[in-house]
Amino acid sequence: MTDAKIRLHVDQPLGKGQTVNLDRDQAHYLFGVMRLVEGAGVLLFNGQDGEWLARVADAGKRGGVLECEAQTKVQGAPPDLWLLFAPVKKARTDFIVEKAVEMGVARLLPVTTDFTNSERVRVDRLQAHAKEAAEQCAATWVPEVAEPQRLDRLFAGWDAARRIMYCDEAAPAGTGALSGEAEGPWAILIGPEGGFSESERAKLRGLPYGLTVSLGPRILRADTAAVAALTLWQATLGDWR
Repeated sequence: MTDAKIRLHVDQPLGKGQTVNLDRDQAHYLFGVMRLVEGAGVLLFNGQDGEWLARVADAGKRGGVLECEAQTKVQGAPPDLWLLFAPVKKARTDFIVEKAVEMGVARLLPVTTDFTNSERVRVDRLQAHAKEAAEQCAATWVPEVAEPQRLDRLFAGWDAARRIMYCDEAAPAGTGALSGEAEGPWAILIGPEGGFSESERAKLRGLPYGLTVSLGPRILRADTAAVAALTLWQATLGDWR
């Protein structure tokens, strides 16, 4: 146990005795918002060196310095699972990204489908949400948020070794079954508001590396479907077992 309550992602090396220079926004958050003083503990991670307890060595208004004291977690990694999702309304897309990080994914891929109806996707903003979610859920990694792609173009270069769990709201309840023996790289595909078009459904059902599944007898919102699908996969094939 440590006395540190705050976790912070940094883009600098971490190790015993290593000093970490804070930028203005980080300093404002730690010293202006959270009111930390010199000697206070902060948990740091960078996605490579695990988690480290650091102490405030210098608390300034426009910057500051932390010094690493001891490693508190070794570097971890999520299951080899990607989440493919069609962006929806801004707040709901943010929710999908945040919950996917908490649930444990390795990569997030926004996709454009026939019925996708949302504003332009700002990958930098979604990546910032992913970072904040990792800070909150005690992960030692931050999943990459990829640039948006058309669904058909994405599949044109798809590695068939990565299976796809395709969640189809039109599939009868009980369709599809994950098996604990079906390990390896996976992706989960969640559609947009309004679902997939008939031509998209036909293509998805014909994928040799695809598995069509139902998420129950009720139609779920896209953000709810993402959480439900991730729960199903994690409980069967992921690191919840």
